[in-house]
Amino acid sequence: MLPGEYARLDAVAVRELIVARQVTAAEVERAARLAVAAVDPDLAALARPLFDDALSSDPAGQLAGVPFLIKDSGPFARGVGFAIGSRAVRGAVATHDHPLMTRFRAAGLATIGQTTAPEFALSFATESSLYGATRNPWAPDRGAGGSSGGAAALVAAGAVPMAHANDGAGSIRIPAAACGLVGLKSSRGRTPDAPRSITAGLGTSSEFAVTRTVRDAALLFRLVAEPALGDTPAAAGLRIGIDTGSWSVGAVDPQVAAATEEVGRMLEWIGHTVTVASPDLDGEQVIDAMMLGVYSAGRAILAAPRQPDADLLQAVSRAVLAESRAVSTEQLAVAARAQSRVSNAVDGVFDRVDLLLTPTWAQLPPRHGTFDYDDDRYTARSWLSRLFEYGPFTAPFNVGGHPAISLPLGESAEGLPIGVQLVAARGDDELLLAVAADLEQAMPWRDRTPVVFAD
Repeated sequence: MLPGEYARLDAVAVRELIVARQVTAAEVERAARLAVAAVDPDLAALARPLFDDALSSDPAGQLAGVPFLIKDSGPFARGVGFAIGSRAVRGAVATHDHPLMTRFRAAGLATIGQTTAPEFALSFATESSLYGATRNPWAPDRGAGGSSGGAAALVAAGAVPMAHANDGAGSIRIPAAACGLVGLKSSRGRTPDAPRSITAGLGTSSEFAVTRTVRDAALLFRLVAEPALGDTPAAAGLRIGIDTGSWSVGAVDPQVAAATEEVGRMLEWIGHTVTVASPDLDGEQVIDAMMLGVYSAGRAILAAPRQPDADLLQAVSRAVLAESRAVSTEQLAVAARAQSRVSNAVDGVFDRVDLLLTPTWAQLPPRHGTFDYDDDRYTARSWLSRLFEYGPFTAPFNVGGHPAISLPLGESAEGLPIGVQLVAARGDDELLLAVAADLEQAMPWRDRTPVVFAD
């Protein structure tokens, strides 16, 4: 199997070839390693050299032999080192599998490497003093989003069909939007978390993956997620609310708004009813709510048995740790009350609609350096405010625990991908995936390929 042939296949197609004995799992892995080697020099998306051997997994799993990558957020995979994007974390090695990694192994995924992340996963840009800037395969002078930017860059470039990612405020969906991928953040509790992991400290985080197709996301979700508690609503004749910025902190790029509105028209053509609807939110309220996650993440780091080297931390990380160390009970109470208000506001919109349609990211993928994590003028709060100028549409659904998916349904005049987000009521992940599959058929994106691609 040649890398160019392999790179255009999604995970389902790869597995079908293996099952049909048209190709062996070893041949697929060889093609994946060649594909990674071809594109990573242009992307800087690998956290370390590929593993000598794929991590052990079930050869009878439904995705057995499909190449896969895990994110540098940890501890995640037993025996694999991690730094969480930081020079200050030295010599850390996972002594156990994250519960989701256990399920990835059971699915048969052939994990061959680890992808980059910003320091402590606290940025919408995958740029760090440890790894440098991970570049966007559609436009290498622009970022791949964050914090799962390394995963998104390599999946978009055809190196692997899917890769592990996690999302505490948008870190699956924003890289998916930046790189032209499918990014699902599940309902709270549908995918497993681990209380000892740093990302679990966010309190709003969801573990899953980025993929190139909806059918890959749907299959992987079935394999690793907890079963739904009730029946899935029918994906026909739905009430869909659309909002392109009424609770945004910053402006929305006209091309992004137009792409979202075009998806609304397509949903109407499919047979749904689309009306303007919005949660009763404002940007400052969302920042108040997200501060609880920031404090929780900071405290998780401070509680780790081996502390990071403070002299090697980047500026925003130092601010987050200092503020988390000094946070008062009253500050925590204010943030908790804001979380309750945001969650209730999002719940309220689903009393009126079945799904909510928004942009994923308010702007096109920004150029490198737009988010300067080494700027010591930032406080934790002002850093969030800066991030939410570009990404105001994702964090409320982390706070509320609602499922949300970014789909690459738009394209800018410059040829950059534009992600559009669908959100559902808690527990309606399968409904979200069903409507996403309809949009994938109606507005296909599989023939688009970025500038950096493994063919």
